[in-house]
Parts: sequence; C-alpha cells; structure tokens
Amino acid sequence: MISDSDKYFPTRFRSVAVITSALHAEGLPSDPAQVQQPILVCTAHIHWDPEFCDVKLIQTMMLSNELRSILDQAGQSFRPGHKPDSSNVQLLLCGDFNSLPDSGVIEFLTSGRVAADHRDFKDLAYKSCLQKISGCDKPNEFTHSFKLASAYSEDIMPYTNYTFDFKGIIDYIFYSKQSMVPLGLLGPLSADWFREHKVVGCPHPHVPSDHFPLLVELEMTPTVGTSNGLISRR
Repeated sequence: MISDSDKYFPTRFRSVAVITSALHAEGLPSDPAQVQQPILVCTAHIHWDPEFCDVKLIQTMMLSNELRSILDQAGQSFRPGHKPDSSNVQLLLCGDFNSLPDSGVIEFLTSGRVAADHRDFKDLAYKSCLQKISGCDKPNEFTHSFKLASAYSEDIMPYTNYTFDFKGIIDYIFYSKQSMVPLGLLGPLSADWFREHKVVGCPHPHVPSDHFPLLVELEMTPTVGTSNGLISRR
C-alpha cells in the first residue's frame, strides 16, 4: 500500500499493509436498510530494524492517516442518503509492528497521541512533515482519533517473537474498544515445553516460525442505527 502521505517521506519510510473492508458481499445493495455492520480490517508489517525506531513510528503514523482517509470515504458511501459518519465503521488493526510495548509506536496506537519530542524521533526534524499527516490537538504532540486497545497484554503473552537472541512482544491485534470486547484469546506455548525440548529459539522442527500465532474472539456491538434492523450501540 502506498498512500498519499508517502510523498512527504522517502522510500524507507513506507510500510506494507493489506486493508480490506467488509461492507457487503456483493457491493452496496440498492436498499440502504440492507447494509450490515461495516468493518475495516488492516494487517501491517512495520520496519524491522531496532535502530530505526523513528522509521517505525512514522510508518505507523502514515498508516493511521491512510486508515482515517479510508474510513472517511466509507462513512460517505456505505449508507447512501444518510449523513456521513465514519465512526459507524469499526476498525480491526493487526500485524507485526516490530515494536515493544514501551515503544512510541504502541504508545501512539493505544493512547491516541505521541509527543513531538518523543525519544523515538531521535531529535530529527520530522515535525513539519508529520503535521501534514497527523492530527495536532496541541502544538507539541501528534494524535489520531481511533480508540484502540490491544487484545493481548504482557501478562497473557510474554513474547510473540521467539528467537535465539531475542524474545519479546512485537505482534499485536488492536480493536475498537468502544464497540468490541474480547471474549477469549489463544494463549502462549508452555514455557515448560520449551525447556523440556531444549528449544532456545525458533524456527524449530516443531515450531516452524519465530512468530507465534495470535487469535482473539471479539464480541462486537453494532454501531449502525436501528433503521437497518440491527440493535443500536450500547
């Protein structure tokens, strides 16, 4: 995916993302009342190198800007004849963000803001460019309007990436916390199993990837109105 915001940054800042929207199996029906709950699902792969924490954060900000553009467009099209409202489209964001829980990337996604002088920017002069692709409620911070929460926490999943020289959380599932609630999660592999089989890193004959699978079951409260036959938002 290459977005409009790419024009502000060189190639190394570009991330890879696959975005799909679940609006209707065969496009928009002729009757707006038949439109079901729209969901925007995105999976992304952010830059890997730990030395480039600034690139990771800017890629994530570019991604959120592109998601906002898609949601704004969807809000105008998925219910013809109704007032545009992108908040009716729910967001599910997944991927390998190559970022630890205390990074600027995760702070930005979960809190909705990051300081303009955050350490991950490395004191480099990004501010003028970032102001063009990110919300700025205050002069010293960048924001986004999504209300996201991570389905996994460190006490549930101590690591999602398990190699010989690195073990940590870098993969995530983020959901719209105002309209979704996790009901269940796929937990980690047993630490006892790793010790018994002397697995010090993956890939391994019994574990083909160094990234462990994440799976969450979510309960979703529809955010569309009652006019389409669905219950209203709680």
